[in-house]
Amino acid sequence: MKTALSAIAGAIALAFIAATPAAAASKDELLRDANVTVNNLKRDPAFATAARMLRDARAIYIVPKLVKGGFIFGAEGGSGVLLRRTGNGWNAPKFYDMASASFGFQAGLQQAQLVFIINSDRALRGIEGGNFKIGGQAGITVADLSSGAEGATTARGGDMVVWTSGTGLFGGVAFNGSVITPDKGKNATPATGPAAQRLRSNLASVR
Repeated sequence: MKTALSAIAGAIALAFIAATPAAAASKDELLRDANVTVNNLKRDPAFATAARMLRDARAIYIVPKLVKGGFIFGAEGGSGVLLRRTGNGWNAPKFYDMASASFGFQAGLQQAQLVFIINSDRALRGIEGGNFKIGGQAGITVADLSSGAEGATTARGGDMVVWTSGTGLFGGVAFNGSVITPDKGKNATPATGPAAQRLRSNLASVR
């Protein structure tokens, strides 16, 4: 019974995600939204900690519009951008989707911005390998960098450190069980246009 409910929840999550604007966004729209997320991160009281982590990060994964909502079945998902660090800069963005499903009596809707600071090669390899499940990969730790929690998380807080900025009726964003998968359609051609360049330059300016 539990397996059947999980399968139904997963199907509803995928349908919900497919219907959200984040999933339907074009590459340039997603890159522009990711740039806005970086700007919002810079204005957050937790930014100084995040900036220190970014200096040594292996990569960064930005989900500018994670949507979570539902009544009996909850669902969350959104499209994201992954950039590898290359010396003092960042390489061309790649696109990855994030999705999860949960069962419970939930009501409301939340939209959040997420920034995953990826600190280890094994976490980066897991994501780039496809179908990476947060909390399901042995030995990979995830820590939260809460808004306003300056100094609460150290640069060695985990293989991945997550900054969030969310609003709505849910109290927070649960990451365990979320799956990150590559968007093959968006990744079919390199993202090298002006929107990609602006995002790379914005990240490179983080000090």
